[in-house]
Amino acid sequence: MKAIRRFTVRPVLPEPLMPLADLARNLRWSWHTETRELFQSVDPEGWQAAGGDPVRLLGSVPAARLGELAADRRFLRRLAVVAADLDDYLHGARWYQTHENSAGFPAAIAYFSPEFGITAALPQYSGGLGILAGDHLKAASDLGVPVIGVGLLYRHGYFRQSLSRDGWQQEHYPVLDPHELPLSLLRQEDGTPARVTLTLPGGRSLHAHIWQARVGRVPLLLLDSDVEDNDAGAREVTDRLYGGGSDHRLLQEMLLGIGGVRAVRAYCRITGHADPEVFHTNEGHAGFLGLERIRELDGEHGLGFDAAVEAVRAGTVFTTHTPVPAGIDRFDRSLVARHFGEGGELAGVPAERILELGAESYPGGDPGVFNMAVMGLRLAQRANGVSTLHGAVSRGMFAGLWPGFDAADVPIVSVTNGVHAPTWVAPEVMRLGARQIGAGRTEDALAAGASARWDAVAQIADQDVWDVRRTLREQLVQEVRDRLRASWKQRGAADAELGWVDGVLDPDVLTIGFARRVPSYKRLTLMLRDPERLRRLLLHPDRPVQIVVAGKAHPADDGGKRLVQELVRFSDDPRVRHRIVFLPDYGMAMAQKLYPGCDVWLNNPLRPLEACGTSGMKAALNGCLNLSVLDGWWDEWFEPDFGWAIPTADGLGTDEDRRDDLEAGALYELIEERVAPRFYDRDGRAGLPVRWIEMVRRTLVSLGPKVLAGRMVREYVERLYTPAALAHRTLTPDTARDLAWWKGRIRASWPEVAVEHVEAVAAAPVGGTAELGATLTLRVRVALHALTPDDVEVQAVAGRVDAQDVIRDGRAFPLKPAAGPDLEGRWVYEGPLALDRTGPFGYTVRVLPAHPLLASPAELGLVAAPVGSEASLGGVLMR
Repeated sequence: MKAIRRFTVRPVLPEPLMPLADLARNLRWSWHTETRELFQSVDPEGWQAAGGDPVRLLGSVPAARLGELAADRRFLRRLAVVAADLDDYLHGARWYQTHENSAGFPAAIAYFSPEFGITAALPQYSGGLGILAGDHLKAASDLGVPVIGVGLLYRHGYFRQSLSRDGWQQEHYPVLDPHELPLSLLRQEDGTPARVTLTLPGGRSLHAHIWQARVGRVPLLLLDSDVEDNDAGAREVTDRLYGGGSDHRLLQEMLLGIGGVRAVRAYCRITGHADPEVFHTNEGHAGFLGLERIRELDGEHGLGFDAAVEAVRAGTVFTTHTPVPAGIDRFDRSLVARHFGEGGELAGVPAERILELGAESYPGGDPGVFNMAVMGLRLAQRANGVSTLHGAVSRGMFAGLWPGFDAADVPIVSVTNGVHAPTWVAPEVMRLGARQIGAGRTEDALAAGASARWDAVAQIADQDVWDVRRTLREQLVQEVRDRLRASWKQRGAADAELGWVDGVLDPDVLTIGFARRVPSYKRLTLMLRDPERLRRLLLHPDRPVQIVVAGKAHPADDGGKRLVQELVRFSDDPRVRHRIVFLPDYGMAMAQKLYPGCDVWLNNPLRPLEACGTSGMKAALNGCLNLSVLDGWWDEWFEPDFGWAIPTADGLGTDEDRRDDLEAGALYELIEERVAPRFYDRDGRAGLPVRWIEMVRRTLVSLGPKVLAGRMVREYVERLYTPAALAHRTLTPDTARDLAWWKGRIRASWPEVAVEHVEAVAAAPVGGTAELGATLTLRVRVALHALTPDDVEVQAVAGRVDAQDVIRDGRAFPLKPAAGPDLEGRWVYEGPLALDRTGPFGYTVRVLPAHPLLASPAELGLVAAPVGSEASLGGVLMR
């Protein structure tokens, strides 16, 4: 019989065991080995059945066992030590509190993301964006950064993946009960659940409860629309991650952004937490948070729309994660207008001004859509990509928002992603490091990335390194066999058919891993480009290779599902199924076994479409070498000591088949001629692959500190959060109004600004040549009309030029007013220009708006330059 109602019966812990409840409710256990080991000792079999989730474990432990533990002095001593360690972790001063510049750091930062991958026990993620967000919170907690995470609670999560008999992906959406998760409701002082409410068209409302997760020191607020006061449609808004049509997605993003700000306000009021000075938008999904803050400042405080925009921009950071326009959420303009028009949300904020913020008002833009990333950039004074290469790609992709500027001048910087070492480093690797680093907080040492401690890893003996690597490979082999057997049973196979599974993979064979989402650009099946050649690699008599593959296609992506099916059918072939496997239902629990157990991590996207690609970072922290296209983070930090770069055929344009053939061939060749020979090249005396082990060691020592989420979060604090907080403090209401008025005056006057004449008045090149080290003196006549020199900066921009006379890697030289104004508002500027580079050289002149509160000279997207200007080879531009 099926129950008509489901609820959770919680155990009553004996008084001596009460600290277990606090330990289970703080997700620090997900990256703290001693806490997990303590829970495992409560009930080893129950721990396995609970999937390593302390909340589920405590809900199933028999009362008799709890009574035994309450009288077990040895267990109680362990419990006291672990509980005291958590208390010290939560309340002790850390990097953020002890930094020499901590007085200027933000009082708090609100970090918004549509998904968070904290632990498999809280399945609120789909892929890299969510895992990155989870690692961001964990690293912030380790460093003591006062972040408040904000997201949605999806009652079905993303989806669980299985395979049909013929290898087609199938999706399942299990219902998640928040009461069975490591969550608690945020409650008002009177005990009633706190909630936020959004106004919907037609007199409807969208209510949401606020669930809290404790991620170490960081609170994570998750909004849940499954509230009785909602109608059926509103209750389903937070049903599943990245599901539904446009209207459904728009409501999710309104709840995340607008409701999220309201949830933060409620949380800070109820708990006394400091109000955020900085709001960080992790991708465009949360961009509506800026609109709610405009409503607060405009409607509640009477600041005025334009001044409110400036105040919001000052304290906002926007991170873009996509290198392709197709990855950006774009809604029909009329749909957005309906939700923010009369009777909709944000009453009092002009709907036409909201629509302007997301308008693609640039060449090639679609006037009929509302672009979430465009709004995010317009409402953030500081923006970044997630690797150096991705920053460059983003500057090109969004250059239309800054017309007249070269892509290099677009104000989008880069903070390369990192990963949270204590989450992703296997306990065996952690213990190996502890022997060399010494006693104490090994996890903290890994997270902090102290170079002296990482250098100590270089002293670990070859035999110890190799023994750990084989142990991890052996664990992966057993994990793969268990998962593969379970998968085949789901596909309809009987036990009698599955004897072959016990021979799948070999702990002494070179193991390559490939696991990620399955959009076409990640090229899951590039390895299958030449099936016969791949078979020869897998079955080589002396240097065999085995490959473990995992990944999910989006439920609506039949093309991705076909790629999965193609890979599954190849791996089902009895000739090779002991050497290549596809594991369904890729998630954090699988990943934590997969990364450490592989010898090589494969990544072969279409360059430059991988924004960062952090899976290879997690593998590297476990001593796994990377075999990757030079894209994302690998383009930035690749060295031959860390692995191999797959050559790319970038110049083939739209001939994707030819490009795939060439790059697959390069991949096969690398494995055949360099990777496999290096792995199987053994020292005659010790029988160890000493050159391979040295690459493992160099990866850990030199690459390890770079790929840490702690390094990433420190960069955010120092380069983005702190400047944003200072700008937020500077923009008082009066200052914000003054800045908005100044920008309006500049925009109105800019059409009359012009560079009318440029000449070199001293040491001009003779015959188109000049000597290195010479200095030109430039004189420029600029028409400012209603503006003054205080409103602008006049610059000479100089550098090497290419065959089309385009300046590359130019440097800006400020010019100063020398005379003016005349009756028509013309000024003369002069200044020196140093010829500091050899070869073809050129310069031009430009005029930019200038104000002390601008974060970048390009902020307004306004620039004036000589009409038809171009640099001349080996010489100068002269008008």
